Amino acid sequence: MSKSAKYLLIGSTEAYSGKSATVLGVAHQLTEKGLDIAYGKPLGTFWSGSPNQAIEADVQFVAQTLNLPKNRLQPTILPLTDTTIQKRIRGEDQTDYCQLLAECLQLEGPDLVVLEGPANLEEGSLFDLSLLQVADIVDASVLLVARFHTLLIVGALLSAKRRLGDRLLGVFINDIPKERLEEVRTTVKPFLEKHGIPIFGLMPRNALLRSVSVSDLAEQLSAEVLCRADRLDLMVESLSIGAMNVNSALKYFRKGHNMAVITGGDRTDIQLAALETSTQCLILTGQMRPHPDVLRRAEDLEIPILSVDLDTLTAVEIVDRAIGQVRIHEPMKIQCLYQMMSEHFDFDRLLADLNLHPVVTA
Repeated sequence: MSKSAKYLLIGSTEAYSGKSATVLGVAHQLTEKGLDIAYGKPLGTFWSGSPNQAIEADVQFVAQTLNLPKNRLQPTILPLTDTTIQKRIRGEDQTDYCQLLAECLQLEGPDLVVLEGPANLEEGSLFDLSLLQVADIVDASVLLVARFHTLLIVGALLSAKRRLGDRLLGVFINDIPKERLEEVRTTVKPFLEKHGIPIFGLMPRNALLRSVSVSDLAEQLSAEVLCRADRLDLMVESLSIGAMNVNSALKYFRKGHNMAVITGGDRTDIQLAALETSTQCLILTGQMRPHPDVLRRAEDLEIPILSVDLDTLTAVEIVDRAIGQVRIHEPMKIQCLYQMMSEHFDFDRLLADLNLHPVVTA
């Protein structure tokens, strides 16, 4: 008689907390330990492909990265879009998603099914698929991922504990600035543990994991690539704005590392100064072509130049939002994630709490 699978539902307190990265890191590490892992994301948020053959992008990516066979993938039962939300609000969609989820997730065979939950504790409530509702339907333990911003995280996690109750297995706090790591370790972690919230890991901020590829920036900015389209794989970790005189700009640029520099298309002096520092791409506003000297120098240094039909403020907002909220899709970021998770996440505690027994020692 085959055994019923156990479920681990990985959720977060807010969007862009690192939930998808944590799912990937946990699934990879448990697979490395010889466990048979399945994966699913009941609520879909990122879609690729044609409408009739759309595939949830996170599901596709995790499946490919972990080399999961089709019988280890759980179906995404609902795309969370304006269209589906409007249909629900208007009463055109009366689907019992609790029942549908229960029917779809009756899986036997794997040791553990890792499910990726909604972006926060409320998302999905309209369809009766909030984090707690999903956990109750599939009888899952919940691991919460929380990005450290300030000490206000403590109140947010105490509130989450009250709402999730015994479903909450514990919390993984990530993206902690290095200068605050000791404080979190010596005060926040003991306090939360004392209040019944196990801490499975404290992960320091990592510039590479927060970075975004020039290719992604070009897509989000709807930019024209003026040179070095072959180097759009370069990774951007920070943003600088070239809006001052060239001497001030040089001092400013020299403090940056792996930058995207946004400046006007007519600022040849700023552009040339930026190219001589740690710049991964130039983003030129105003749809003006740069001086031929700038293009030649960028070609020599293998630095892409993007031209955007946006004002500087809008371009800055788009790039600023992209850095730190990026998806882990580049091979170098995946390897960095695996390494950091192995160092900063307590997998032995996770296995013990889930009553899982690894086949091999990692």
